[in-house]
Amino acid sequence: MERARRAGRAGRERRELILAEVRAGNGHVEALAERLDVSVATIRRDLRRLVEEGRITRTYGGAVASPRALELTLEEKELSYRRQKDAIARLAAGQVTEGEVIILDAGTTTGRLAWHLRERRNLTVVTNGLSVLLALRDADGVEVVVLGGQLRHVNQALIGGLAEANLRQVMADRVFLGADGLAPDRGLNCPTLAQATLKGLMLHRAREAYVVADHSKLVSWRFPYVTPLDRPWTLITDDQAAAHLLQPYRNRGVGVELAEVGDREAGR
Repeated sequence: MERARRAGRAGRERRELILAEVRAGNGHVEALAERLDVSVATIRRDLRRLVEEGRITRTYGGAVASPRALELTLEEKELSYRRQKDAIARLAAGQVTEGEVIILDAGTTTGRLAWHLRERRNLTVVTNGLSVLLALRDADGVEVVVLGGQLRHVNQALIGGLAEANLRQVMADRVFLGADGLAPDRGLNCPTLAQATLKGLMLHRAREAYVVADHSKLVSWRFPYVTPLDRPWTLITDDQAAAHLLQPYRNRGVGVELAEVGDREAGR
């Protein structure tokens, strides 16, 4: 039974990566099979499943994204790339030292980062994410400041004018931003203008800035709003990120740190 559960998780994670590739315009069946090192039959089976879920449209020889980009819920996101996100979170937690004030964006990877900080002492975490709040609810050594605002149910994030006003009263040591998608020449991809605005404000309210994003986010761009990354920052991703996707960041002077995941099959 455990083996079946592992296989199910691997299948879900592989389909998420296929979906990211399709949304990036790389939806040819044979190319997907080569990129993911699986059979064409497996790719076709996964594409059929994604069509049934309404997330893509099949074409001759491949697939394209569905006309309407669907935002996954926080619970759905937590099912994909779990080992990668945890490895990224552990590496990011190593950047944080005692006595610091840090800003944690809403999201699954930042939620895992909060989990890895729960045993710290003399630490202040400012956040708009319910996943961060829940991870730190019993962390007696961590002072938690919740920004407030309007709750977005789909990603369990607090956004809007109240969150922005409160954030302007903060000057932190580090900020860790999550991402729905990421591009070296554009920045962070966001489902709503309010999220893009809040992330942009977070970016400039700390001495050091980081984006924590698993490798699938490097080929995902599906929403209409952008947070420009217009200051020095560091990308923390996992070691399954392709070298050709990382080089453009390095060319722009972005620091890149790779978290070791281990078994690469776990990412499929």
